[in-house]
Amino acid sequence: MVHSHPPQDTQVLIVGGGLVGASLAIALDRVGVETALVEATPAGAMPPVFDERNLSFAEATVNALTALGVLQKLRAPTGPIREIHVSRAGDFGRVKLAARDYGREAFGQVVVASDFGEALEARLAELPRLVRHRPARFVGFDGIEDGRRVVRLSGPDGEYRVRARLVVGADGIDSAVRQALGIAVESHDYGQTLFIARLRASRAPDGRAFERLTDAGPTALLPRGDRHYGLVHGVAAADTDAVAALDDAAFLTRVQAAFGWRAGRFVDVGPRSRHVARRVVAQRCVDTRAVLVGNAAQSLHPIGAQGFNLGLRDALTLAECVAGADDAGAPALLERHVARRRDDRTRTLAFSDGLARITSNPGALMRPLRSLGLLAIDRDSALQAMLAGGAMGYRGDVPALCRGAAA
Repeated sequence: MVHSHPPQDTQVLIVGGGLVGASLAIALDRVGVETALVEATPAGAMPPVFDERNLSFAEATVNALTALGVLQKLRAPTGPIREIHVSRAGDFGRVKLAARDYGREAFGQVVVASDFGEALEARLAELPRLVRHRPARFVGFDGIEDGRRVVRLSGPDGEYRVRARLVVGADGIDSAVRQALGIAVESHDYGQTLFIARLRASRAPDGRAFERLTDAGPTALLPRGDRHYGLVHGVAAADTDAVAALDDAAFLTRVQAAFGWRAGRFVDVGPRSRHVARRVVAQRCVDTRAVLVGNAAQSLHPIGAQGFNLGLRDALTLAECVAGADDAGAPALLERHVARRRDDRTRTLAFSDGLARITSNPGALMRPLRSLGLLAIDRDSALQAMLAGGAMGYRGDVPALCRGAAA
């Protein structure tokens, strides 16, 4: 049933209340932009994305989320990443980066997604001007009226309409907004499944983040703030069910064999979730009075921990472009947003995809080339500085809040 009462009007309508969508709502409220947020989950419930996954926040992300008043809401301690250690099974060489070499205490912080979700919700609850449609889901578009996109939403009482100067698709890798706009994607299945869990080792985390690369995918350990590591263990897709069936002891034995002993003996693992590693990139990120951000615009292989950090920079750049504008969906404004995001998006996509493909290639010819590459990076300060800058979130036109500015 479609309600007959007149549609609600707003400047910006964000579809998707996950990590990027909620962050964007807070950023827009900060600069005084009238905003509405469409959330699939009812009040008092957390979106599924806020689970036990471990999020690696680059320094730029930490700066921005602190300025937005979100990180102050975290209840659990974060884990600083003071060093990054990258190696590949069977190859010579390794790369070690230390934050102190760049005048930093840490490259970033590790945050548990569930804790971050609670912090975002606490911050959203402080925004009296924000209109929250929840539970509600995006149904489709009904054209454009008076310079506004007409959006059909479905709630507990049936369908209704909202009109917005700008509609933001922040609804994830399978974005319904993107599909409704007819925006095609480039997709690649890496043939890997990633198992995510909390892991405890005989040696407590000391600020080092490890990435051990193999033919089947990465095994990464992120230093959490609760004396555990956040584990990402990649396996070949064909082995997914067999690995999922392992008991905790057998799973730890497998992970230990893949990773080695740099963090000591693995002694305990928490509940495991699994996620397919795939790359989905929208061929364009804007349409008439519409824009895609976060995973709706691009979903990356998690190697290098770039995904959320890139999506947040999408959101913060958009907030800067919209700030002070009479029309949040004006074509010139959206063109400016695309131009500002182009370099960061292109370089981060290339880095993530290239690293995932090259490091998992089992070809005999790739092994000496990778070894030489690792050795070269470890000995070249300029290459190290480029990697460190990317790890801290400084690529391309960086939003002011990411730089620690008070804009």
